[in-house]
Amino acid sequence: MRTLRFAIFGAGFWSQFQLAAWRELRGVRCVALYNRTRAKAEDLAHRFDIPAVYDDPETLLSAEKLDFVDIITSVETHAHLTTLAARRGLPVICQKPMAPTLAAARSMAAVCRKAGVPLLIHENWRWQTPIRAVKKALDSGQLGTVVRARIDYAHSFPVFENQPFLRDLEQFILTDIGTHILDVARFLFGEASELYCQTRRIHPDIRGEDVATVMLRMKDSVTVACNMSYASRWDFDRFPETFIAIEGTRGGLSLGPDYTLRLVSEHQTVEKRVPPPSWPWADPAYAVIHASIVDCCRNLLRALQGRAPAETTAEDNLKTLELVFQSYTSAAAGRAIRLHP
Repeated sequence: MRTLRFAIFGAGFWSQFQLAAWRELRGVRCVALYNRTRAKAEDLAHRFDIPAVYDDPETLLSAEKLDFVDIITSVETHAHLTTLAARRGLPVICQKPMAPTLAAARSMAAVCRKAGVPLLIHENWRWQTPIRAVKKALDSGQLGTVVRARIDYAHSFPVFENQPFLRDLEQFILTDIGTHILDVARFLFGEASELYCQTRRIHPDIRGEDVATVMLRMKDSVTVACNMSYASRWDFDRFPETFIAIEGTRGGLSLGPDYTLRLVSEHQTVEKRVPPPSWPWADPAYAVIHASIVDCCRNLLRALQGRAPAETTAEDNLKTLELVFQSYTSAAAGRAIRLHP
């Protein structure tokens, strides 16, 4: 199978880790980088031995022979860059969140649909090793009928230090982390029929919300509480781990600190660790996230090669984004929101 050639748009914080993840896979090669600040692209290209650098996306797309593009720029640029690539018949991988509004995201999906090219979303959270282990245990049926669940992402990590642009977002934790956590809720429990959300801002020097709670009523009546915070302090603060607790009619399942998976049934308790694989390029502070990027990229690559379906298509991610933006609507209105079937 031939090697697919691609370009990355964006040379910010996450691009270095996405590039490192792509390099772990066979059959794919980054051949060009775009960034509006050329010096940043040149530095990244030097570190990863990428032959071509551009500060204009249209020039890149005209000059390079590509099989797809990977967009890792700020969210407000996603629609424009997606349109440029789609018009040239190129499949697009786009970083989450797909767009700053649900309408813009739907427009991006429509543009790619009309052009006949895939639009895939780099939604890596569901690819974390411990979360995949939760899904496998859940699907085993050992819990019986699931009644309710909780998904917690609550930390005191100073995320604004290495990503200072987050301070200026008018909509912060729901768009930044809620896209991940609400996608995990869908991955584990299916689609929601109703939601209720409350938000708060605790850090005084940011514009958006840094605490959010979303209560989901899933279509099979499972209740899922999603708690997100960058203003929480616990003695078991394990950034960036996600904790999960699931109650069923025949048992309980939990994912706790240090990737500890515990299954409790009537007759026994089984406990094991489900840590992520270790990559030499991963930042130890982000190990579980960086490892998941490899598995996410592998799934997207196989889809582009025609070997397997992609899990996180634009059409699928639109359902997650609806939960994100309807959560803002709920928080502003102070009421539950019924979701369209």
